[in-house]
Amino acid sequence: MDKFMQVAIEEAKKGLTENGIPVGSVLVLDGKIIGRGHNQRVQKGSVVLHAEMDCLENAGRLKAADYKRAILYTTLSPCDMCSGAILLYGIPKVVIGENTTFLGPEEYLKSKGVELEVMDSRECKDLMAGFISENPALWNEDIGD
Repeated sequence: MDKFMQVAIEEAKKGLTENGIPVGSVLVLDGKIIGRGHNQRVQKGSVVLHAEMDCLENAGRLKAADYKRAILYTTLSPCDMCSGAILLYGIPKVVIGENTTFLGPEEYLKSKGVELEVMDSRECKDLMAGFISENPALWNEDIGD
């Protein structure tokens, strides 16, 4: 398992221990983690703190040139909102743990020049499957169904 994806998975597990939705994310620049986060919609009563958004927030203000060299790791395919942030900041590459549980607008990201790498991680899938089976209403609320 990629070391950066492993940190994103640790973030997802942290969210789960906080009774939140287990999705995690890290932002990597020049081989170093500069931001990390996890979905905190439940914990903070937020409508926007998906893992990717929390990660970007925790990375703080960066120069546009830095975003253009960064790689975003996320345990689950990014939704429309998070994909918009990826495009807004010009992040050129996203590494996705899995996109079976949820498939965001990956084709749109690709059409805008974003490189996507899907790891098809069994650990990411199992984390989401366990959560969804125990919390179907919360999952449906988060994903907008």
